[in-house]
Amino acid sequence: MSSAPAWPTALNQPVHAPDAGRPDARRLDALRAVRDFLARDPGAVHDLLCEISTHRAAGYEIEATIATLDGALAEFETYRPGRVPRLAVYMPSNVVLYSYALYLLVPALYADRLVFRPSSQVKDQMGRLHTLLAAHHGLPIELTNASQREFLREYVQPADVVVFTGAYRNAEQIRPQLSPGQLFLFLGSGVNPFVVAPGADIAKAARDAVEIRMHNAGQDCLGPDLFCVHEDLLDEFLDTLVSELKGLRYGPYTDPGADYGPVFYDGALEEAAQFLARNRRHIVHGGHVDFRERRMEPTVIVGEEVTPRTAVPEFFAPVFNVVGYRDPETLAATLTTSVFTERALGSSVYGDAPGLVAALRRRTTVTVDTTLLSIDDGNAPFGGYGRMANYITDGQDMWTEPVLVSKAVAEHFPAAVR
Repeated sequence: MSSAPAWPTALNQPVHAPDAGRPDARRLDALRAVRDFLARDPGAVHDLLCEISTHRAAGYEIEATIATLDGALAEFETYRPGRVPRLAVYMPSNVVLYSYALYLLVPALYADRLVFRPSSQVKDQMGRLHTLLAAHHGLPIELTNASQREFLREYVQPADVVVFTGAYRNAEQIRPQLSPGQLFLFLGSGVNPFVVAPGADIAKAARDAVEIRMHNAGQDCLGPDLFCVHEDLLDEFLDTLVSELKGLRYGPYTDPGADYGPVFYDGALEEAAQFLARNRRHIVHGGHVDFRERRMEPTVIVGEEVTPRTAVPEFFAPVFNVVGYRDPETLAATLTTSVFTERALGSSVYGDAPGLVAALRRRTTVTVDTTLLSIDDGNAPFGGYGRMANYITDGQDMWTEPVLVSKAVAEHFPAAVR
C-alpha cells in the first residue's frame, strides 16, 4: 500500500504548479496513492460500494476508477486546463467512487480548492468513502453536509467552476443564481435509445441489452429507456430477450454470483412500479414487485411505435421498454426531434442502419453493435447535444456538447490562470 504524500490539507493553502504546463508532482503522487490503494487492497471500498450497488457493479466501478486515475496525466496534457482557484461539486447518488475520481481527484490536478456535497440518499456512504480515500491522498478536498441553501450560498456562488450531476430541473434552479463568468457544468441523463435493425445479431443484441439495462439492477444512467426493434425482428428479439432474463439470478448486493439485486432508491422503485401499473396490459414478461424486499423482476413491456410526442420515462430499475418500428427514416426523424433532442445523450444501434447511425451521431454519442458501457472512458468527453442531458455555460453562452471537466475548463473558462 502506498503511503499518503506530504501535502497541505488546509483549504487556505493552495499550491500552484511550478510549471503551468504540468500539474504539481505531489498531486500526481496523491492520485497514484489512491490508485495503488484501490488496486492492491480494494476490499473496504468494495464492501462499502456493495451497500448501494451490486457486487458486479461495484467491481466494475473500481476498475473504471483505476483506469481513470491511470489516464489522469494524459488527460491533463491533452487539454491543458488552467488553474481553477475554487471548484464546487454536487455529487450524484450513484457511482460514488467513480464520480469522486471524475469530479474531484482528477480536477485536483488543476483546481486549488475543491468542495463537494453528497447526495442525501448516500450521504453516509459518501462520507465513509471520503474518509477512506482522503487517508491516502491528503488533498484539499472537503466534504460538506451543508443544506442545499447553505451549500449554494457558502460554496457554490463563490466558486469559479461548479459541477452539477442530477436532474435537469434542479440544475435549472441553480444556474440563474450564479454570476456571469462562473463556469457551470451540468451532467444529467438521456433516453439512450437501443435500436435493433435488420442485419443485427439477435443473440448478441439481446445479451447486450440485458447487460446494460440490468447493470446495477437497472440503476445506471447509461441504461436505455427505450428499445426500438424492427418489426421483422421483434418476435425473435423478444423471445431471445426473455430467455436471457429467465436465466438471471437474484440475490443480495454482496453475492458475487447474483445477476441483479434489490432497487436501492425509493423514488426509482415507486416510479417504475407506477409505470408498470399503467401499462400492465402490455407486460410480456415479469411485472412482479415486492415492496418489502425492494425487489422488482426484470420486466419487458411492448408498447406502440414511438412518435415525437411519445413520453419516455427515465428508468432507474430493471424495465425493458420495447417498441417496434417499420421505417428507419421515420425512426431517425423521431429520435432526433422534440423531447428526444432535448434528452440526447447516447444511443446504440445493432445491425445495418447507416442512415440512422449518421442521424443519431449528429445528436448523441453512438455505439454500433456494442453498448455505451463498452466505450465508458473517464478521461474523455462523454454525452450528447441535448440540453436536458448535459450542457456547459459561463452565464452568457451555453454549449451543449459532450462533457469532460478538464476540457470544459480549457475551452470555456478563460479566467483560469495559465
